[in-house]
Amino acid sequence: MTVATPHHVAVLALAPVVAFDLSIPAQMLSAVETRAGTAAYEVRTLTPDGSPVPTVNGYGVTPQGDLSLLEDADTVIVAGTRCPEVLEAGAVDASVAEALRRAARRRARVVSLCTGSFVLAAAGLLDGRRAATHWRYAQRFRRLFPAVDLDTGPLFLADRGILTSAGGAAAIDLCLHMIREDHGSSVANRVARYNVVAPMRDGGQAQYIEHPVREDAGTSTAGARALMAEHLDRRLSLKDLAAHCHMSVRTFTRRFRQETGLSPAAWLASARLAHVRHLLESTELPVDDIATRAGLGSGTNLRQHMRTALDTTPSAYRRAFRSAAPACAPSLPEDRQVRPSGT
Repeated sequence: MTVATPHHVAVLALAPVVAFDLSIPAQMLSAVETRAGTAAYEVRTLTPDGSPVPTVNGYGVTPQGDLSLLEDADTVIVAGTRCPEVLEAGAVDASVAEALRRAARRRARVVSLCTGSFVLAAAGLLDGRRAATHWRYAQRFRRLFPAVDLDTGPLFLADRGILTSAGGAAAIDLCLHMIREDHGSSVANRVARYNVVAPMRDGGQAQYIEHPVREDAGTSTAGARALMAEHLDRRLSLKDLAAHCHMSVRTFTRRFRQETGLSPAAWLASARLAHVRHLLESTELPVDDIATRAGLGSGTNLRQHMRTALDTTPSAYRRAFRSAAPACAPSLPEDRQVRPSGT
């Protein structure tokens, strides 16, 4: 029996590194095993010269290697950093920049978590691309890197093989996205359940930015999101959704975007696509039936949505994620008794 080679992930730590960011890839990706019981990902931490680095949290980290680990990495992740050279001058050591550029040239998946995006931008990898970073550093990022199309709305962004995330827990969302893209939503959902996090969070980081508190801020659009999620096959108008929340259409639309970072239509499209993926992976339903259940009307419409969002077809997606899909570890007997949240 041939044992599949694990997907090599190299996580770069620049001093002082954000310990939370540094820990997330190993925590999330190491929870995936193949059906043969081998690791689906091998996660290794590195620093430019292989020396230990301090964290912003007051303790040090000993890496597993130096920049040479980037040479055979399938995915390169730059953890968040508070390095003054990077955050204040927008500069990075030449050897680091060149190692990252070589990884990108050979088409490794390149990822940044939080302020790791400053490192990718300093290396010239984000010019002309959409990118995300922690909202608190957005103004500084735009000043240092005007050639980058910074978007502080989404929790993470993917643009031509380079992925960037917002701050803090958005790194978890991005790691789950990578698992979902590599192994399907069922595996990603099980990893999320094991780590007791949401498989896919609503909206973007707009909901976490410090907005001035308004007198009418006590009313939420959460009820409308729950209604849409429960009835994806129904056509609910903005008027219906606003009435459900006891708001005017104008107030509802504004409040929805404040809370999620998305318009109601964009949020619904994302929820419908997630349901389509789940049904393709877990059932043998015909495409037309899946389209009806997801509220997309017809198989033709569903195919168009998948082509636009995922650059694939329903049949190709089903073949990829229903055959030889890895299992999430650990496979404890109690695991099947836990109800997944949000799925």
